[in-house]
Amino acid sequence: MEGNISTIIAPWEQQLLDWAYMGLENYSDPMCVEISPEMLVDSYEACHKVIQEHSKTFEIASALLPGAKRRAAHALYAFSRISDDLVDRTDGEPLLALQDWRERSLYGCQNSDDLVVVAWSDAQARFGIPRVYAEQLLDGVSRDITKKRYETFDQLTEYCYGVASTVGLMAMHIVGFTSPEEAIPYAVKLGVALQLTNILRDVGEDWAMGRLYLPLEELEHFGLSVDDIAAGRVSDRWRTFMRFQIERVRRLYNEALPGIAYLHPDGRFAIAAAAELYQAITEDIITNHMDNLYHRAHLTHWAKLRRLPGIWWRANVVGYRA
Repeated sequence: MEGNISTIIAPWEQQLLDWAYMGLENYSDPMCVEISPEMLVDSYEACHKVIQEHSKTFEIASALLPGAKRRAAHALYAFSRISDDLVDRTDGEPLLALQDWRERSLYGCQNSDDLVVVAWSDAQARFGIPRVYAEQLLDGVSRDITKKRYETFDQLTEYCYGVASTVGLMAMHIVGFTSPEEAIPYAVKLGVALQLTNILRDVGEDWAMGRLYLPLEELEHFGLSVDDIAAGRVSDRWRTFMRFQIERVRRLYNEALPGIAYLHPDGRFAIAAAAELYQAITEDIITNHMDNLYHRAHLTHWAKLRRLPGIWWRANVVGYRA
């Protein structure tokens, strides 16, 4: 059953929507005509291996898509994963590595021997994925090179859009949708919710890498500072702060999930599964007594599988209400 997204648009959300609607001019590159069927099979298999290695949750969710859409989702994940890894795992000049990847992944498919590039180029062309979203993603991941702190939540949402909402918007084109104007706000909000889940899960790991995504303004409001994180203080103030963060993420998921109704029926289960399984990570933070400085919240494989029937029912029968 369809729900209506809130008519009250926060300033941060309006900015993200302005960026997202840039993709409505649905330009896509022609298919790489020199690719042999054998190479295409190998290329998509290489992307599948990337998702198998890095994300069990998204592997489960993508497996719920029909064949061509599933392969394109693997290519999207591999493109996004490599883009992110170039920032964190490149020795030397990550900006140069990212620029080279931008040229190869978005413009160099004709003569490429990079299997991920070949599959991603094919997926973009087959499903009319607007290039602007891929460019925005690359701009988003590049922020990690120069920006290690965020003063406000509004600033943080701009980062979340770049690294996550863009992925959702590209996935929306793979799955199919009824109305871009109506579907886009939900995709944007779901991307923010997913990335905030990542941020809450990985506070300790990110701090070890010199990064802090939690808004400094909000830390101060709850009587906390970076010194508390550096010292690993899981205090009552920290738990109160984390309850506030988790409640906001819950609200964002609740407002985003009704957008499942605007997707093609054969993709609703997959997107709902990705969203709900990720949302459940925040519940594990609660189980760990808000200790995300020393413990990384997660779901077991069985915990994910036993949630799938209920997710299918909500995605395909009763729908989501905000």
